[in-house]
Amino acid sequence: MSSKEYYKELEKLEAELAHLQSWVIEKGLKVVIVFEGRDGAGKGGTIKAITGRVSPRVFRVVALPAPTEREKTQMYVQRYLPHLPAAGEVVIFDRSWYNRAGVERVMGFASDEQVQGFLRLAPLFEKLMVDGNQIILRKYWLEVDMDEQTRRLEARITDPRKQWKLSPMDLKSYSRWYDYSRARDDMFRATDTDWAPWFVARSDDKKRVRLNIIKHLLGSIPYETVKQPKISLPKRQKPGDYEDPGLPLKYVPEVY
Repeated sequence: MSSKEYYKELEKLEAELAHLQSWVIEKGLKVVIVFEGRDGAGKGGTIKAITGRVSPRVFRVVALPAPTEREKTQMYVQRYLPHLPAAGEVVIFDRSWYNRAGVERVMGFASDEQVQGFLRLAPLFEKLMVDGNQIILRKYWLEVDMDEQTRRLEARITDPRKQWKLSPMDLKSYSRWYDYSRARDDMFRATDTDWAPWFVARSDDKKRVRLNIIKHLLGSIPYETVKQPKISLPKRQKPGDYEDPGLPLKYVPEVY
């Protein structure tokens, strides 16, 4: 897909996301979108494509750091609860409570007992979200193949714009492809439910996966175009007695 074609389609979808945003506000909806996948699968770029033309006060992105010592002693989902949406909000989790089923399991940060307990209780937690709190929950897994992941992670090594994305954890987890595959499969078996299904998106083509996920998201949440009031700019006030004081301001050099 050419960049011209991509941006043409993205512009259409961005307009629909703006309509969805107005509908969420108008109806007081609560939406949670979960993004999971291997390192380099394209989660961050997809989230940026969704949020590029909407309000960050409505579409909030949550990407939690590693838990503190205090948080490690809490009930596992406790650190996620404060980030769930109120009416009129969309919360996007760039990785979520499913860390326990993925990175924590593979890297040995959680015991087998903790992982199995999570897999047993996560569907109940999500049913409470959906049925008990009327949250619209969408869960996306971005599936990247082995060669494409290698290409993307190698690019992070050489590109100064991307080096911040490459963490020591990425390097440790890179070699454990099949451990992650087993963890993913177990997660799907336990948590792909009628009330909170997983949607898998092939992400080897970054442009296409972004468009496909936005299109799917828009199609999965019924919404209508909210009629906006007619707006015209008011007349500017007259200067009256205002005069430019000629302050000695320091301007940014116009290099470009």
